[in-house]
Amino acid sequence: MELTGTTFFFDWETALMVWLQAHMGGFAVTLASFFSMFGETLVSVAVLGFVYWCWDKEFGQFIGINVMVANTLNPMVKNIFLRRRPYFDHTEIKCLRPVDKDADIFDIAAQGYSFPSGHSSNSVTVFGSLAAYAKKRPITIAAVIIALGCGISRFCLGVHYPTDVLVGWLMGLAVVLFIPLLRAKIKSSALFYAILIIATLPGFFYCRSDDYFTSFGMLIGTFAGIEFEKKYVDFENTRKPLFCALRLIGGIAVYFGVSTVLKLPFGSEFLHSGTAAAHLVRVVRYAVTMFCCVGAYPMIFKLEKKK
Repeated sequence: MELTGTTFFFDWETALMVWLQAHMGGFAVTLASFFSMFGETLVSVAVLGFVYWCWDKEFGQFIGINVMVANTLNPMVKNIFLRRRPYFDHTEIKCLRPVDKDADIFDIAAQGYSFPSGHSSNSVTVFGSLAAYAKKRPITIAAVIIALGCGISRFCLGVHYPTDVLVGWLMGLAVVLFIPLLRAKIKSSALFYAILIIATLPGFFYCRSDDYFTSFGMLIGTFAGIEFEKKYVDFENTRKPLFCALRLIGGIAVYFGVSTVLKLPFGSEFLHSGTAAAHLVRVVRYAVTMFCCVGAYPMIFKLEKKK
């Protein structure tokens, strides 16, 4: 099913983006792409993985829950406003870093809608959660720089309007502030998870872009994995550099490996067809992937003691 979307913007936004791209040299594009990576999946998995698998399990769960909630809420808002990306309607604006590099840059189902910016929201949620939990000034300063750099990079690269970025920042900040408060008020994990799932479930009935179903699946898989790990695994963190490196490399391999294997029974055309069946498969695929990463994968950590 082909998605179309709507167009709305302020004149100053397009004027600013055109001016920036006209004055950006190769180094500036590289720098913007570098900061943009801090809002992408690989970096999020690496940060979450290191904290959860290696440094501090509860710290990792704190960040992970915030990130999964923010990533699910973001496309829910996107699918209400249906704002097209700037380069769709302004030929003078170049798309310098598409969301899905393997898909057509004008495929909204794959590239997602524009408002608000998921990268901006994600960078604030990941690094803001780090700062909120650690409560250390250097981490807070680094978090602010990374979030600002990531957000600004998105409209420099032509994939978001500045207002997308601003609202993305606010959404990430709201999650970092509100979700921990909600968790502190609700002692039952099951009730806490149920409230978040029910709050994000409506997107299943009106969202049409792939990003919502990816995030909703990851949300469910993360919750299930946390509870499975508590009951059946209960792994210990490690500060040993070798084991940290092995855990992180192995975990990233599990994330991308499981997700890829679960795609094999289905053709690319079906997976991107936008049908209810394709969306359900996507939810299940990412739920299983996150369950494996959060709950099942840490079972092998017990082998470290034997080694």
